[in-house]
Amino acid sequence: MEQKDREGKSLSDQETLSRLTEREREILRLIFSGKCSSEVATELCVSKRTVDFHLARAYAKLGATNRYQAFKKAARLGLVESEP
Repeated sequence: MEQKDREGKSLSDQETLSRLTEREREILRLIFSGKCSSEVATELCVSKRTVDFHLARAYAKLGATNRYQAFKKAARLGLVESEP
């Protein structure tokens, strides 16, 4: 049986969350709020390439290959709220 913490997250979920950097989490939240990479780049005063780099790293850490998969996993982990 998989062990869970007080919030109901599995230990592997905890490991996944701990591997994401604060910048990766920030960029994921902005992307999932509906912004495109260039809008995120402008808001954070970085290049689009930097945003895409952080997204690629976050996707790999989440085990996702696209935004949809990353969103589903991030919602399950509590990084973002999924719509009802």
